[in-house]
Amino acid sequence: MPLEIRQFPCLEDNYGFLIRDSVTGAVGCIDTPDADAILAELERSGWGRLDRILNTHWHPDHAGGNAALQARTGCEIIGPAEVRRIAPLDREAKDADVVELGAVRLRVIATPGHTLGHIVYHSPEDGVAFVGDTLFAMGCGRLFEGTAEQMWSSLSRLAALPAETRAYCAHEYTAANARFALSVDDDPAVRRRADEVFAARARGEPTVPTTIGLEQATNPFLRAPKLEGFSDRPPAEAFGAVRAAKDAFRG
Repeated sequence: MPLEIRQFPCLEDNYGFLIRDSVTGAVGCIDTPDADAILAELERSGWGRLDRILNTHWHPDHAGGNAALQARTGCEIIGPAEVRRIAPLDREAKDADVVELGAVRLRVIATPGHTLGHIVYHSPEDGVAFVGDTLFAMGCGRLFEGTAEQMWSSLSRLAALPAETRAYCAHEYTAANARFALSVDDDPAVRRRADEVFAARARGEPTVPTTIGLEQATNPFLRAPKLEGFSDRPPAEAFGAVRAAKDAFRG
């Protein structure tokens, strides 16, 4: 598989991702939470170039470093049209587009809900998806712009990917997500995973990436139509009720 991935912390709880096509040496960056942190990681990598920024959505902790990185590296910026609300964008990426990084082909999946233009980058050949703020380990993004119906449809598209697909989420929210999951889901697999998450975070270890199969089994938002107290509703309505419960959760 030609895709190399370097994951590193940015800001308070973001992750940055540098990706490299091992065939051609082309280098990309998934979102730009912190230009200085990204440039420092690029230096440590020894990869020596940045060819493309691939934005998932417009929020400042995802596109705020676009201008500074482009000024320093001359890279091309690709992402949904909404990025232009706060940052430069050279080329729009839409659902079903294919973005190439050397020999790597990343399929664009539209996932509105967190924002209306949110997209995900999926490499079927490498078995990875960069999911931004749509899907989190044991969680999902808040509905800042979209509806519960839109987000449920978006999550369902991601849940339909192969179970072994590694999902690279943009934030380390998993411990908080696990505490909420335990409040609505008594499945033993959820408890086992929560214990693993708490132990990993106590050791200072990341919980990202996750896999689609693990999320199908333990993520309360994907499991919403099966949860006691929510299962008597249509799937999107059940999801919306779980999302509202998480918004109000203070555990």
